[in-house]
Amino acid sequence: MIVDSGGVAISVEVSGPDGGSPVLLVHGFPDTGRLWSKQVGPLTEAGYRVIVPDLRGYGKSGKPDGVDSYNLMFLAADMGAVLDHLGVAKASVVGHDWGAAVVWGIASLAPERVEKVAALSVGHPGSFAGAGFDQREKSWYMLLFQFEGIAEQWLSADGWANFREWARHPDADAVIAELERNKSLTPGLNYYRANVHPRTLVEPPLELPKVQAPAMGVWSSGDFALTEKQMTGSAEFVDGPWRYERIEGPGHWMQWEAPEQVNELLLDFLAK
Repeated sequence: MIVDSGGVAISVEVSGPDGGSPVLLVHGFPDTGRLWSKQVGPLTEAGYRVIVPDLRGYGKSGKPDGVDSYNLMFLAADMGAVLDHLGVAKASVVGHDWGAAVVWGIASLAPERVEKVAALSVGHPGSFAGAGFDQREKSWYMLLFQFEGIAEQWLSADGWANFREWARHPDADAVIAELERNKSLTPGLNYYRANVHPRTLVEPPLELPKVQAPAMGVWSSGDFALTEKQMTGSAEFVDGPWRYERIEGPGHWMQWEAPEQVNELLLDFLAK
């Protein structure tokens, strides 16, 4: 299915019963909706209507020109367009990596659309910004990604050797094939260029209304890019019920490395 969002085509896969409670699954860098392939089955079997888009710039979705086209506000608006197209007034939203930033934004700015919000790996933007120097050290690559052309060359050179060593993605071969086939590397890097430019280090932090919906944050202890503090600190930005879960062992892509644990947490959180 293709959904029009302000002239940008958003590719969406929908599964599960039409009358099931809707759950929107939002991926991040450098994935597509395929990231959630180990979660879709258990969720649909539990009776949920599962909505899995490719974010703009990825997969079969449109790839608009210009860095500003990947501002977080556009990404959140795309998800609103998807829900509108499907006739969904309110959904539970689950995001990973940049997808987590997107669902935090939706829950803050469009609370009437959100039943529950689950963020995997990435905490609330306010918490991330205030997580201290340890997080800044882990985020070194965000500065590298600002250099157009240089970042693309560094990641893809020598059969994507640097990408493989840096990301440690458990499905690296398939992800690289998708990036090459869909020409998604520059659009994916534009997320960083549009939203975490170096000027954000000295500008006042983005202020969002507090999240009113029940929220769950999930962090994995082997995450190379994110500290636990940036997730646990999200509690300060949630007025609704807050739940924190730590998964021992997996790296950043916990959906692939520990799918049973992730699925158990999501099913428990969504059902309560």
